[in-house]
Amino acid sequence: MSRRLRYHVAVSLDGFIAGPHGEYDWIVMDPSVDFAALFKEFDTAVMGRKTYEVLAGPEGNGALPGLNVVVFSRTLPAATYPGVRITNDDPRDVVAALKAKPGRDIWLYGGGVLFRSLLDAGLVDTVEVAVIPVLLGAGIPLLPPGGTTKLVLADQKTLPVSGIVALSYSVPGGVGPAPRIRYVRAARTRVKKGASTSRPRRKSTAAKTPERPATKGSLSTGGRRAGGRARKARRG
Repeated sequence: MSRRLRYHVAVSLDGFIAGPHGEYDWIVMDPSVDFAALFKEFDTAVMGRKTYEVLAGPEGNGALPGLNVVVFSRTLPAATYPGVRITNDDPRDVVAALKAKPGRDIWLYGGGVLFRSLLDAGLVDTVEVAVIPVLLGAGIPLLPPGGTTKLVLADQKTLPVSGIVALSYSVPGGVGPAPRIRYVRAARTRVKKGASTSRPRRKSTAAKTPERPATKGSLSTGGRRAGGRARKARRG
């Protein structure tokens, strides 16, 4: 079975994945996101040159922990570094070959131009966005202009601490369905200091009264899902 290619990015409420100059300082962090769990869902990441340059910075090589990074560029020379391969080959051919190999899912790390190219080629299987509660007004769009693609909602989680909304969609006709959002930790219910967590004991009586069955209102509903993460700005 072919591996899924998953476009997994942070996006502003008005649809931008980076500011006008590539800024990503608007992406808020949420303590409930389990990044280790998220990274374990993938073994390969693919990205365009601009995203790679933001990720690598002035001194890094753009490697991501536990992932094989493939960078598509028409200007950078083909090269191989520890954990990173820069290629001048057609992204559609390379991604199709990667999907045919056994392994975990492939992370389409960015950016929007690469997303549009691979989406039009029928290679993108899921669109997973962390919607950040901010309006940028301008910037690099999630997806450049092109054809319409309808999506099917697979999962959603609201992260109350940060206000992030995580959404997971399947692309019809792709390898699916999209995965459930499992990288968000459940919020823990805090117990006030000094409060007893044990049930009070009843005094014994000669004639015991039958115990009342627990009602739904007396049961804990569990912690609310919180958290979310936005990776560095994805650019094409």
